[in-house]
Amino acid sequence: MVSACILICCKPGLFSDVARDIRGIEGVVVAFSACGRWDVAAEIEVVDMMVLSDLMLKINGLPSVAATETLVEVSL
Repeated sequence: MVSACILICCKPGLFSDVARDIRGIEGVVVAFSACGRWDVAAEIEVVDMMVLSDLMLKINGLPSVAATETLVEVSL
């Protein structure tokens, strides 16, 4: 299992739409708006890095998304 957090910068005024759209993607545990540098944060749980990569590309490809940053959880 791979856990990650994807931070999303949206085009102006579209953060609610982006959070709603992302909630419907398989592997997204929760997505919510945030204040600060990033507009939306999404918690992700998927089976492997390949599925995570596909999910990241899907989110980054949404028309209302300007940029993303993915933080992958590492167990030490």
